[in-house]
Amino acid sequence: MRQTLRVNVFRQSLILSGLFVLGLLALNLAVFRPGTVAVVMLSGLYQGMLFFLIAAGMSIVFGLLDVLNLAQGAFFMLGAYAGFAIYGALPAGTPIEVRFLAALVGATLTGGLAGALMEIGLLRPLYARPVYQIVMTLGLSTAINEVVRAIYGPAGLVPIEEPPALATTFNILGGQFETYRLFIIFVGAALMVGISLLLQRTRLGIIIRAGVQDSEMVQALGINVRRIFTLVFALGTAVAALGGMTAAPFLGAYPGMGTDFLLVAIIVIVIGGMSSYEGTAIASLLVGLTRATAEQVSLQYFNTPILASVSILLFMVAVLLVRPTGLFGRE
Repeated sequence: MRQTLRVNVFRQSLILSGLFVLGLLALNLAVFRPGTVAVVMLSGLYQGMLFFLIAAGMSIVFGLLDVLNLAQGAFFMLGAYAGFAIYGALPAGTPIEVRFLAALVGATLTGGLAGALMEIGLLRPLYARPVYQIVMTLGLSTAINEVVRAIYGPAGLVPIEEPPALATTFNILGGQFETYRLFIIFVGAALMVGISLLLQRTRLGIIIRAGVQDSEMVQALGINVRRIFTLVFALGTAVAALGGMTAAPFLGAYPGMGTDFLLVAIIVIVIGGMSSYEGTAIASLLVGLTRATAEQVSLQYFNTPILASVSILLFMVAVLLVRPTGLFGRE
């Protein structure tokens, strides 16, 4: 009975999400030229994928460990700086494609390793103390930001150079869109599908989902739950670090760069439903499309992007009024 109810709620939420996207598309078509509409929708997808890269790990960690990792934004920033360090450490004659790929892989591994060390050394003793967890992750975020500021200075680093094949634009219905941002969409989509398959089709995913429901039962079956906790936490921070590195070619790297993304990631998780990975994935896209549409409307009619931030807050309020647990949250 309960399973049937969850399936019905999931279907209803999918339908509502689809109708919302159609509504945004209709609004864009009514206000903008086709080329602008195409660019706005692609921009919404690329923003949504960036939000997903930082929110996905938070959602999975919260579902399994019941920990809201407020240091996730710092790992996003750490990935950008690690990517810069690796990119700059390679010999000058190294092809840009090789340097860029090495930076992506190195940043991801750095984020995963740092997350594993954080879970083992700082978080593990605090699982029974939720308030201490929040204070610790918030304090660690501040510490990482200050260490980066002390090493690299407050000004930040200029955007990293992307491979020439991605440093172009293409025409879509008369509008221009950057190839690199399309690359981010593909990276985010691949990770979105990959993590979903990991959770749904692998033994590790089954253990993770079982641990979300009843970690004591999983431990009673002889499974090393602590090791699973570490792996999940490392996965979450690795994805965030990858997000920071993918954003580096147009954002650069600067202290506190993850804070704005962290705030949006929390909104995404609330909209999607706490501990719901599917909800987080869909909510990321909805928030990205909402923000891109509001940004274009504000720039065209008010010459300021202020509506971009306000729109996602209003969207969150509207969702919570209809479904207090979020679109895909459990009652």
